[in-house]
Amino acid sequence: MIKRTCLALLICCSLMNSNAQYSWNNLPQAIEPTFKKDTFNIVAYGAKPDGMTLNTKSINEAMVACNKKGGGTVLVPAGLWLTGPIVMQSNVNLYISRAAIVQFSDDFNQYPLIEANWEGKKQMRNQSPISADNLVNIAITGKGIIDGNGDVWRMVGKDRLTENQWKKKLASGGIVSADGKLWYPSVKTKKAHEEKLNGIIENGKTLKDFEAIKDYLRPNLLAFYNCKKVLLDGVTFQNSPAWNLHPLLCEELTVRNVFVKNPEYAQNGDGIDIESCKNVLIEGCTFDVGDDGICIKSGRDEEGRKRGKPTENVVIRNSTVYHAHGGFVIGSEMSGGAKNIFVYDCSFMGTDKGLRFKTARGRGGMVEKIYCRNIFMKDIVQEAIYFDMYYFTKPPKPGEKTALPDVTKATPQFQDFYIENIVCNGAEKGVFIRGLPEMSIKNINLNNLVLKTTKGIEIIEAENINLMNIQVNVVKTNPVVYVESSSKVSFDKLKFNNNADLLLNANGERTKNIKFINTDATKATTKTTFTNGAAESSVEIK
Repeated sequence: MIKRTCLALLICCSLMNSNAQYSWNNLPQAIEPTFKKDTFNIVAYGAKPDGMTLNTKSINEAMVACNKKGGGTVLVPAGLWLTGPIVMQSNVNLYISRAAIVQFSDDFNQYPLIEANWEGKKQMRNQSPISADNLVNIAITGKGIIDGNGDVWRMVGKDRLTENQWKKKLASGGIVSADGKLWYPSVKTKKAHEEKLNGIIENGKTLKDFEAIKDYLRPNLLAFYNCKKVLLDGVTFQNSPAWNLHPLLCEELTVRNVFVKNPEYAQNGDGIDIESCKNVLIEGCTFDVGDDGICIKSGRDEEGRKRGKPTENVVIRNSTVYHAHGGFVIGSEMSGGAKNIFVYDCSFMGTDKGLRFKTARGRGGMVEKIYCRNIFMKDIVQEAIYFDMYYFTKPPKPGEKTALPDVTKATPQFQDFYIENIVCNGAEKGVFIRGLPEMSIKNINLNNLVLKTTKGIEIIEAENINLMNIQVNVVKTNPVVYVESSSKVSFDKLKFNNNADLLLNANGERTKNIKFINTDATKATTKTTFTNGAAESSVEIK
């Protein structure tokens, strides 16, 4: 307890010294919406819960009527409610009763093409099943289910399904690729995929220019744009065509006790993507999805930098992520930056990566003042803690000489991360940090980690990396720690396997000032090796 208290105080001091607005003792707050007590039952507007009647008009009429009378609750009672797109209204709480299923139609014609935003860029997309633009005081609450019918939108590979699933997919219609390995929902989807077409709006293109690939432009299940005072509470959001929940440029956002799920094979099936939002609380939520679980974004490349809106003042707590590409993720579209983000008391089970921070040249943006603690992981497929500035790009090989790009506005930056009290039982690698030669990842503080993994710690192109009280129990101990082209890397109280093959491989002539303090290096058969110009003087073991 004393160690944890001291560490918390240290973090708080660091926050104050960097003129930050928040600390662990003064977390960001999100203001929740409030509503009138009036209730508008969708049945009164002609909706029928038979799973066959298309209730789009009835539900939206109830939403508009509620708004015009000053707001309140639009009630979706028990039943199976088939519908097309629902458009939210200010001062309206859409309440989904426990025994209610809101089932979105599998008819693509119900979803018109609109100008939207996809992966940080303006693109043409099909209208989202649930949308809100420039609204104030809105909510979706209750204990019911919202199903986006995503399987009818997504192409899928045969190797991602069981034999029975593949047979059912073929029986549902659609088209199969010439090699029989990929199922497409329609001719339009097949055309777009095979010809590598997309929905980017450029060169004066209009809606008509995208009709030939319309079905390929999958919508996010929920898309809220530029809204204030937003609440999502208790509802299950599932089976989205693309991302599940996408708040963009929203303020005062609370997401509480929601269950978000997608099939494991759902490409782009993220749980929640918080993009360029401010004052956010996510708590008590569960994610089991086909891509990143809880993700922070802020626009992509030049468009994101021009927008200039970081995601900031975010608290994520008491939440669980099962299958996902990452448990808690920042990037890769983070060109507007991210800061003042607090993640704690969360568990990740079976995710590809645990804490995942990704970017690439061209993104730009500053990600800083990120605080994670009390994160518990089990059966992570790849890395438990992962920083990488080569997302979807090819890094140089160890010792490879490459031209050093100039640092520009398009150069991304990661700095000032404080990560403490992490337990991971099962992962391919414990810690992986890889910056760029022209821009190191800087000021990363890892404290109180217990990692049971196949490989240990790898640090490349990084500066001022501090690891304190780290316990690694690894299968492969040659080496326990790999450091390449990095400086000011400190290990204080590193514990590792008895009879490890090698404690440290220092690689590269720019590697320097690597320190091991309060560490029993005699437990390793070989303490250090030096490759590709790394000097023995670069390492100090006390």
